[in-house]
Amino acid sequence: MIAAVGGMAVPALVYVALVTVLGDPSALHGWAIPTATDIAFALAVLAVFGKGLPAAIRTFLLTLAVVDDLLAIIVIAVFYTSELHFGFLGLALVFVALFGWHVRSRSPRWWVLVPLFALAWTFMHASGVHATVAGVLMGFTVAARAVHGEREARTHHYEHKVKPWSQGLALPLFAFFAAGVDIRDGGGPAEILGQPVVPAIMAGLVLGKVLGVLGTTWIVTRVTGLRLAQGIGVRDLLPVAFLAGIGFTVSLLISELSFGHGSEHTLGAKSAILAASVIAAVLGAATLRWDARKARTADMNEDGVLDEVTEFIGDEKYRSQH
Repeated sequence: MIAAVGGMAVPALVYVALVTVLGDPSALHGWAIPTATDIAFALAVLAVFGKGLPAAIRTFLLTLAVVDDLLAIIVIAVFYTSELHFGFLGLALVFVALFGWHVRSRSPRWWVLVPLFALAWTFMHASGVHATVAGVLMGFTVAARAVHGEREARTHHYEHKVKPWSQGLALPLFAFFAAGVDIRDGGGPAEILGQPVVPAIMAGLVLGKVLGVLGTTWIVTRVTGLRLAQGIGVRDLLPVAFLAGIGFTVSLLISELSFGHGSEHTLGAKSAILAASVIAAVLGAATLRWDARKARTADMNEDGVLDEVTEFIGDEKYRSQH
């Protein structure tokens, strides 16, 4: 979680520094664009190229990406809300509460949850706060422990139910509508890619994420009593830091909120996000394979206790190394 904060702060600082030095203060409003991480794409690259590495790396990346996205949603709510209608906001919170009450009841029904979700989303949007905040709030209301004698937590149950829709329909549709870059606008590709916002976003996502995640983790493990999980060291976090630079969905969303649809800055920002995400994915994949081939020590996190690793990415049946 601390690494996620560092992985957001440093890219934002890199972005602000570059657009200021390159003389485009009008682009400062997009400071939050390189702070986000795309969970789905980052985990997909890890699953394919991280085979043989300790599963604790996946847990670290997942935690970092989730916290990163939650903080990005808070940033959207606080810094990208132009006007606030308290009446609609109150109604949205009422429906969030009703959703939370029903989803934690003994026998929640989907045909009740879906309308409550839709109404909360609609009123949150009408209030001026970005509607994704409603989704986050309702997600927090779902029980993360087994209740009413059930065998599994309802978070797991609904995750399995929603995942085919979110990854099979919602994510591709969002990518299709949000990622398009028309190079015929904005003066052509040379002018679009020559904007200061392009190197600022690319440096923030590729370089800023690495410096933020690795730097924060290194400092915290050196000056506090906190240690990494068994079996992983700072070396293992280099590919994780690169994967955190895959901004894509949330970064595209913030670029739209920052500059509006179709502006010259939006075209440059989208181009930079797509390019940086590809670069970060390639570097992440390459460093994952490099890390998997390197010899591992018996105390990777250097806490003075021999590691006992029982689970590896791509093979859930490995036994302990010791």
